[in-house]
Amino acid sequence: MLNDTYKRFKSGTDIRGVAVDGVAGEPMNLTDDILSSMADGFILWAEEKTGKPSSSLTVSVGRDCRISGEHIADIVMRRLARAGVKVYDCGLASTPSMFMTTIDLGCDAAVQITASHHPFNRNGLKFFTRGGGLDSADIEAILQYAQDGDQPAPVVGGVVSPVNYMENYAAHLRALIQREVNAGDYEHPLAGFHIVVDAGNGAGGFYADRVLEPLGADTSGSRYLEPDGMFPNHVPNPEDANAMASICEAVLESGADLGVIFDTDVDRGGAVDRFGKEINRNRLVALASVLALERHPGGTIVTDSITSTGLNEFIEKHLGGKHYRYRRGYKNVINKAIELKAQGIAAPLAIETSGHAAMEENYYLDDGAYLCTKIIIKAAQLRQRGETLESLLADLKEPVEAQEIRIKITDKDFRATGQRVIDALTSYAEAADGWQIAPDNREGIRVSFDKENGDGWFLLRLSVHDPILPLNIESDSAGGAAVIRDQVMGFLKTQSGIDV
Repeated sequence: MLNDTYKRFKSGTDIRGVAVDGVAGEPMNLTDDILSSMADGFILWAEEKTGKPSSSLTVSVGRDCRISGEHIADIVMRRLARAGVKVYDCGLASTPSMFMTTIDLGCDAAVQITASHHPFNRNGLKFFTRGGGLDSADIEAILQYAQDGDQPAPVVGGVVSPVNYMENYAAHLRALIQREVNAGDYEHPLAGFHIVVDAGNGAGGFYADRVLEPLGADTSGSRYLEPDGMFPNHVPNPEDANAMASICEAVLESGADLGVIFDTDVDRGGAVDRFGKEINRNRLVALASVLALERHPGGTIVTDSITSTGLNEFIEKHLGGKHYRYRRGYKNVINKAIELKAQGIAAPLAIETSGHAAMEENYYLDDGAYLCTKIIIKAAQLRQRGETLESLLADLKEPVEAQEIRIKITDKDFRATGQRVIDALTSYAEAADGWQIAPDNREGIRVSFDKENGDGWFLLRLSVHDPILPLNIESDSAGGAAVIRDQVMGFLKTQSGIDV
């Protein structure tokens, strides 16, 4: 069982911690010794998973642009080579590209040094095999090896070789655009198309000059393409209001046809139409659903739990698909789609409103660059017919109001307290007049209200990682969100162990 020291490094299906000193109240805990023990734990796990000795393993290692990334990658690669592993040093790379090394380069596994959109002082380890990203139990096993101090025996013959795999990855995306747009000028299918990119100084700057520009696109007006691990301009996160305001502004200032934005390690993406309107959250899920269901009519779209009522109607009534609301957490929705596929149910898309989107056609890999590439392909195809991207979302009904309240859980055993509060609210809702519990909800409690009681819905759930109860509210009427909020908060004020 993991002790408190190692338990804190587990962040869902990743390992994360503090890698740089200097932020008050956040002492560095990803020390060289700790990182070495984690790398050793990964080797032992990989030996067991593959049935191969470490001397027969090939592992790729990449990193995003965080200031601690190069140092951490060096530690990991040295520990791998010490155990006789053949190591590919991929340098600065996107997280999805590291998975693709298991496909294209035949790697047994891949390690990405990243902490997604978290602040500059954070970093971590993300792992892949050819089956995809690791699950929670795999991370626990790696950390258990590390905690116990287990090490693979040193083996002579381990070697580290530099590989510029990002060139292969970019070429793959270019070829996809050329093939699917199939323009008269096959080599330059984006000629005359103005697309701006906001990489937030993360690892996504390659998309402008190595994917779009060689295909003829005008990328003038793009922002923050240069990697900078201090992220001086805005948080690289498509969910962040300042980040989205930046790409919206870039589109309008440059008169672009489209804008795309990525998080730090490019496993999430978002878009902006030519009017500077966000294609994000429910709108992004809706557009991705259009793309997925074109090839799989009647298929099932797996989303997280906080998607809107209007999105459900769009998927099921307008697109003719099926909507399967599942739990928050990108790995949860991906695993559910894979499970449905195994049952013979077509599930072409697993997507979270945060921007994680995994398509069956792309190994169920959550890849922001792949999603944005599919959006650009669609926009180019529509342009050939004199149509526009935003027309695809004309039938999406969007809420008039939406808000999220994050309620702190004060008890140490926050999961038990959070579940107690959710259970109590469920019992209350079952007896309350005008409270309609959603029959298809699979996380927390979701309740709908008629026009007299708020004209919308709320969802209360337990955060995937933190001692927080997020309360999401949407209403189709002005002022309705406050009406719903007051009803829910009135009950929550009666509960102990939370700070309302």
